Amino acid sequence: MASPHSTNDRPIPGPPAPSRRYDAVVVGSGPNGLAAAVTLAQAGRSVMVIEASDAIGGGTRSAELTLPGFVHDICSAIHPLGVASPFFRSLPLEQHGLEWIQPEVPLAHPLPDGSAAAVYRSLEETAAGFGSDGESYRRLLKPLLAAADGILSQVLTPVQLPRHPLALARFGLRGMQSAERLAKRWFAEPKVQGMFAGMAAHAVLPLDQRFTAAVGLMFSLTAHHGGWPLPRGGSGRISEALQSYLRQLGGEVVTGNRVASLAELPPNRAVLFDLSPRQLARIAGDALPASYRQKLERFRHGPGVFKIDWALEGPIPWTAEACRRAGTVHVGGEFDAVAQAEAAAWSDQPAERPFLLVAQQSVLDPSRAPAGKHTGWGYCHVPHGSRVDMTEAIEAQMERFAPGFRDRILARHVMAPADFENYNANYIGGDITGGVMDLRQILARPTFGPTPYATPNPRLFLCSASTPPGPGVHGMSGYHAAQAALRAVLHD
Repeated sequence: MASPHSTNDRPIPGPPAPSRRYDAVVVGSGPNGLAAAVTLAQAGRSVMVIEASDAIGGGTRSAELTLPGFVHDICSAIHPLGVASPFFRSLPLEQHGLEWIQPEVPLAHPLPDGSAAAVYRSLEETAAGFGSDGESYRRLLKPLLAAADGILSQVLTPVQLPRHPLALARFGLRGMQSAERLAKRWFAEPKVQGMFAGMAAHAVLPLDQRFTAAVGLMFSLTAHHGGWPLPRGGSGRISEALQSYLRQLGGEVVTGNRVASLAELPPNRAVLFDLSPRQLARIAGDALPASYRQKLERFRHGPGVFKIDWALEGPIPWTAEACRRAGTVHVGGEFDAVAQAEAAAWSDQPAERPFLLVAQQSVLDPSRAPAGKHTGWGYCHVPHGSRVDMTEAIEAQMERFAPGFRDRILARHVMAPADFENYNANYIGGDITGGVMDLRQILARPTFGPTPYATPNPRLFLCSASTPPGPGVHGMSGYHAAQAALRAVLHD
């Protein structure tokens, strides 16, 4: 699916030219693949990116999915890790068309009684709205916010000895527990407990599992530190900016060319794969030992997602006023309701009342819809590969917190887990996180080993979200994989 935006940098579909020899070929043009290519090109290496789709971007693409003039983000929409990424911050992406929009309210979390927890950029303003839990929230977040740069830079690197041990120790002691334990020990008000449940639900794990508190803390921290911005014009602008900068550095991009084997690649010194471990195993074939390929095939993928994009007659009619100003709204209610919905994603049957992650980009970016109209973007977690149609359940949940929502729907576009996998083969079973992010697969991502990006073949590297630091639009997996390739085989 191509972006509706025009650009002079648009790559031309077709196979790569066979005659030229490249220092590196990158297979896959998601944010990590493009980040790897940029890193290599910055180091003076010749690089070609090969993309199976007719459009670059992987999880960062935008398109008119519903009606003409309504621009929807096909996958990622809100980008706290995009502005937190040390690599993205080092690039002149604004000079290549990327403009971030910061919501006044990064997040709102409504309750069925019409109230909502509002998370503002300001820690103090947020705490002031949390009533009796305000001081607890301030005590929990203030020390982390003071050390936010160190914490986030460590979180966005492979597991290693910390460069900021005191800050990481404070974060780790809080984060190693379950989200359920932290929320119910620190907070008493249902809206604040529910808010933290929504933050932690980004882990795509049951909320009684250890280390889910770390995800809740990280997303709370980013809301107050760099914010939860969206790109003006659509998430595809991130990919377009990366591609534009890559081409300025001399890199090449080819689209519409699905790679089935290493023999199909142009001559090269190294290949970096922005793909799932299973795809790497199949493309590399006998270039990797059978035992290693078996490990890649055993890499675990978790729950899928079911997503709806809406073209709307007007803005979403939230009952809670704070939700009307928020870039992101977490829809699920109290802690236990969110926890039950997330646990159901690990069962055989999705939740009757799913937890929804909702973005309303057009409230902040009028370019996303015709004058007076709006877009809506929402998804829930469902069992891996689920075939259950969640449209009614999702829209019923929206109606609970925004009465009259259905009356504003002009058109909808639905993507079930199978649709996500068809759209992007990395999303196995609808898993958009690049694989389960429990403790085992944080330490073994994709396998146990001294260098997570290298393989037994010194010329082949993995640079997708199936490597550290994992999911999110931050480019850090690609950056670190490119650095590994530069040290191992592209150092001269």
